[in-house]
Amino acid sequence: MATTAPTGSPPSQPSLTHPPPPRKLTTVKALSESSGLSFIPSIYTFPKQPYHEPVSDTKEPIPTIDFSLLASSHPDERSETIREFGKACRDWGFFMVTNHGVPERMMKAIIEACREFFGLPEEEKRGISIFNESVDEILCWRDYVKIFQHPEFHSPNKPPSFREIALEYSKRVRLVAREIIRGISESLGLEKDYIDETLNLENGLQLIAANLYPPCPRPELAMGLPPHSDHGILTLLIQNQIGGLQVQHKGKWVNIDPIPNSFLANIGDHIEILSNGKYKSVLHRAVVNNRDVRISIAVPHGPALDAIVSPASKLVEDVGNL
Repeated sequence: MATTAPTGSPPSQPSLTHPPPPRKLTTVKALSESSGLSFIPSIYTFPKQPYHEPVSDTKEPIPTIDFSLLASSHPDERSETIREFGKACRDWGFFMVTNHGVPERMMKAIIEACREFFGLPEEEKRGISIFNESVDEILCWRDYVKIFQHPEFHSPNKPPSFREIALEYSKRVRLVAREIIRGISESLGLEKDYIDETLNLENGLQLIAANLYPPCPRPELAMGLPPHSDHGILTLLIQNQIGGLQVQHKGKWVNIDPIPNSFLANIGDHIEILSNGKYKSVLHRAVVNNRDVRISIAVPHGPALDAIVSPASKLVEDVGNL
């Protein structure tokens, strides 16, 4: 249930929450831009436990993998990269991907196209954008839109540039994702194309999930996204260099700082199943701040709708032979 402002407080103590906003404020963006906003409606207030567990000050860096080495003409370099995929998937479930071949201008263009989309009048976004999402009747401090890109391509008509940019970007990202998935397959001791073919990625699902996290006057009370793991196989995410993503690592929450012109990759629930638990789909969350707008664009990749996800028989046999 939503948390409400405490009762019996002295008149001089300001309330941290407030009744819900007027009906006309249908987006978090509009609410955030309200003149003189110094509170958040109680419907956006998450209880401290389990949602606001403190972040660790660990200095252990997230793994960073050079994508270009998958195509190296030196077998040792490719083999080492495959081992890095395996270690990252076992230890973190997340890793940065550099030198991936997607132009920086294209990454900036899709972020700007999403910014323009969220800046459209509300009546033009209605029916396309989802203004917020509830968890136990509490709303997240974000606006977002999810658009299927594959096997059938969809796109809003506005802004005018969105369709062309989204089509080009999703194609390039899908190529990167499938190559990473091949590397993950090899890291498990499976054939290079085992995951791709078993889950029919030629007809697999791909979507763009664009998130807008406006400034929040009480960020310590709100959540952009509560702790969750991703469905699907692999998600590739970019953002506008404003931090906010936190990953659960060794039982503690860790800040993941953006690296320019890189993808943040994480494996999803279907890889955990297919790997027979060798690789974990890790909890992560999005926190908000009171200064800057954060935009993130996640591109999840999943199996075809008719694919059956189950542990690879070789990995089940390996466990049985221990």
